[in-house]
Amino acid sequence: MSAISRDKLNDSQRDTLVRPLLEKGWTVISNKDALYKEYIFKNFNQAFGFMTQIALLAEKYDHHPEWFNVYNKVQITLSTHTCNGISELDTTMASFAESISKKN
Repeated sequence: MSAISRDKLNDSQRDTLVRPLLEKGWTVISNKDALYKEYIFKNFNQAFGFMTQIALLAEKYDHHPEWFNVYNKVQITLSTHTCNGISELDTTMASFAESISKKN
């Protein structure tokens, strides 16, 4: 597997990597340059299962989301602190979250 960049995305990369996420309900928190989305699941078990799968990937990449969970709601914020903004790693994590959210 090739290394995923932790460098801040340039405008061209944002258009390619972030725009598809915006179309799926993600937003950019401008004052933090971070990706954000809230997921609502059927129950706590589904929400926790979703978080567990993301946690396993986060450990693999050593890249941990900011998140908040109450019962069936999960709010995720992704930003790369070393570049003070959105990196390819954030878009990879967001895409993974999208791919598993429909399975939970």
